[in-house]
Amino acid sequence: MSRSVNDMERIQKVGEALIRKNLTIASAESCTGGLVAAAITDVPGISAVFSEGFVTYANQAKMKHLSVSEETLAVYGAVSEQTAKEMAEGVRRRTGSDIGVSTTGIAGPGGGTKEKPVGLVYIGVSTKDGTAVEELHLSGSREEIRKQTVLRLFELLYRTIGE
Repeated sequence: MSRSVNDMERIQKVGEALIRKNLTIASAESCTGGLVAAAITDVPGISAVFSEGFVTYANQAKMKHLSVSEETLAVYGAVSEQTAKEMAEGVRRRTGSDIGVSTTGIAGPGGGTKEKPVGLVYIGVSTKDGTAVEELHLSGSREEIRKQTVLRLFELLYRTIGE
């Protein structure tokens, strides 16, 4: 996944802010399949605050590693605000990190429905002060949707932690 200079600068700024504030972070990913962890580990020195990341593509993995409830998955589905929230909170609790981030969605090209079309993505950021989840409606190829998801997550993370 290639990123533009501006994208790299945004990710770099977030990473530097995390390091400067000594805020530990862990990731829980579904539709991005490890791209969030890959992006954050591009930041030199990030090992001081990035502990680990989970790729929990299957519902069983979300329950096993992140404590997403079976009821949440049954009622709302893997691609939902509720699941993104539980993923972010679950990874934060499981790792003891200051911040947990999550991604879940439908990157396509298949898998979409009328109710949950391709490009529907939820991103989450959990801190001790609460959890923010955003619903995204993205378009483009699978790669483009996944890349946009990562960038939008870093925007949310930046807004959450501030400068």
